[in-house]
Amino acid sequence: MSKNQSKPKTSKRQATQVRKSKQRLNSILIWVGLGIGAIAIASFVVWQVIRPSSGEVVPIPANYQTHIAEGTPPGPYPSDPPAGGVHYDSELPAKFYQVADLETAPQYPEGHLVHNLEHGYVIIWYNCDVMDEASCTLLKKQIQQVMDDFDGVKLIAFPWKSLNVPVAMTSWGQLLRFETFDPNQARAFVKANRNRAPEPNAP
Repeated sequence: MSKNQSKPKTSKRQATQVRKSKQRLNSILIWVGLGIGAIAIASFVVWQVIRPSSGEVVPIPANYQTHIAEGTPPGPYPSDPPAGGVHYDSELPAKFYQVADLETAPQYPEGHLVHNLEHGYVIIWYNCDVMDEASCTLLKKQIQQVMDDFDGVKLIAFPWKSLNVPVAMTSWGQLLRFETFDPNQARAFVKANRNRAPEPNAP
């Protein structure tokens, strides 16, 4: 190639066209990304509304929001353990309650616990009287692990002597009984039913 010859150069017009094409492509990708994000958010919101519940449905009477004076017997409830109904106007703190805690618990703890359910809590009721000590120790460890998996948020474990099975779970209007505790099924119950309640935004 002679010195007088030079390589063809891209014209300014072509460079401008290439730049505009890239800008259009970037804009399209941004809008597609935003659209996918919006669809994902909308799908999540819809799922939260229509997601299937887990467990047996317990019909709650129309007077479910009725508050009664503390110390007044709050039952009878539509199910045992309770999954909703009349209750006191204060709840119990979220934690794992041991049998020894019953000595200092209110006379009718269920009156407070149903208020927890109204706020979207899930309660794991257990009865060590129907099993041997080793089985009870294992059950408590399994329950605690499930609670830890959700950082204990709106979760309570509570001893309940009237249970005819080792453990049961309730949320507002839902009940799940276990002949043998299944941690995976328990986690699914929490995911499906926590905050499905009349006052889910309450603490």
